[in-house]
Amino acid sequence: MNTITVNDREYQVPREPTVVFTIDGGDPDYLDDALARGIMPRLAGMLAGGGQYRIGASEMPSLTNPNNLSIVTGASPALHGIPGNYCRLEDGTLELLNDPRFLRAPSIHAVLAEHGVPALMVTTKEKLRRLLGRGGVPSVSVEKAAEAGLPEYGVPDLVELVGEAPGIYDWNASHYAMRLGLAVYRAHRALRLLYVSLTDRVQHAAGPGEELSDRFFVEFDVLLGEYLDEGFVVGITADHGMNAKHTEDGAPNVHYLTDLLEEAGVEVHDVVLPITDPYVRHHGALGSFAWLYLPERERARAREVLGALPGIEEVWDRADAATIYEHPMDRIGDLAVTASAHVALGGRAADHDLSGLHGALRSHGGRHEQPVPLITSRPVAGPLTARFHAGVLRSRDLHDLVLNHL
Repeated sequence: MNTITVNDREYQVPREPTVVFTIDGGDPDYLDDALARGIMPRLAGMLAGGGQYRIGASEMPSLTNPNNLSIVTGASPALHGIPGNYCRLEDGTLELLNDPRFLRAPSIHAVLAEHGVPALMVTTKEKLRRLLGRGGVPSVSVEKAAEAGLPEYGVPDLVELVGEAPGIYDWNASHYAMRLGLAVYRAHRALRLLYVSLTDRVQHAAGPGEELSDRFFVEFDVLLGEYLDEGFVVGITADHGMNAKHTEDGAPNVHYLTDLLEEAGVEVHDVVLPITDPYVRHHGALGSFAWLYLPERERARAREVLGALPGIEEVWDRADAATIYEHPMDRIGDLAVTASAHVALGGRAADHDLSGLHGALRSHGGRHEQPVPLITSRPVAGPLTARFHAGVLRSRDLHDLVLNHL
């Protein structure tokens, strides 16, 4: 078997160990700044030796779950069924989209595993591990490392293999995920496709060039070098970028949509914030994308109120949003709303606890966090070359690049 077909795409079965890293919150500004200041010598060397770096686009909203699932399935949210971290289902229930039952498409890794090709998913966040492991793919998370092993690859105890895991809010939790993947490969060198998804705890707290983000990317670079030294073919992308969403005095710059619409006399059933997840210290459920559920008679007035707010950039009805954002229509709102780079959207001010934020609000979810890096360790060749160099590929194309076009 030389190729597999997954979600209407063909992929070459990897003959060399191949890894894709998704840097959570890995805005290109971080990498550009680090490369310019020479603090990522292994990445710089990889690029100088034939690797390539271009900008691509993430899915909208620019959030963790929809983008990780698009990256590993090679498909849009309309096909894999995960348009956010959180949504309202057709029966009106509000759900975190962490359960594998919500997935509607297999991952590349799952199809490889079905055909006996050793694959592995390593994530920092447990919420992702459950989704990425669907289809029987061996999978582990840093968050639950103390409770897990990988008997499929002869690893009964992860802590014994790599050492004690940091906490999910520790700055180096992502690096532990990278070490985990490398250690499993060294224990089972038949491994052929590895996916390592990091966490954006650092990016929510620190911008490019700040001490904490420098520490993060320096350590990322050291571990990248270890993968390269082991002979891995490498792809690097991000699930989304990151922007400051606060005023000059550090106060969150937020439109609380439920409060604003009700003050204007608009009846609202729900304001659903798809950034919502279990990690409230990152963003307090404040991002630059929202879904509104409201009576049809109220939608024109809601558009009018929203259009008058500074920083509101897009308001689409359900049918248009499903087409423009490639979303499953049954899991999105009557209206989809996006905000500008430095504006966040909330529901009711009273429902958002911001006391635990890592610092002044930095978040994502909108168009301005959609640009992401697309990096390969070898030159891109073949039918995707022109699109890669033109900057019109998406993060969901990265597995196609590293498996088919290097």
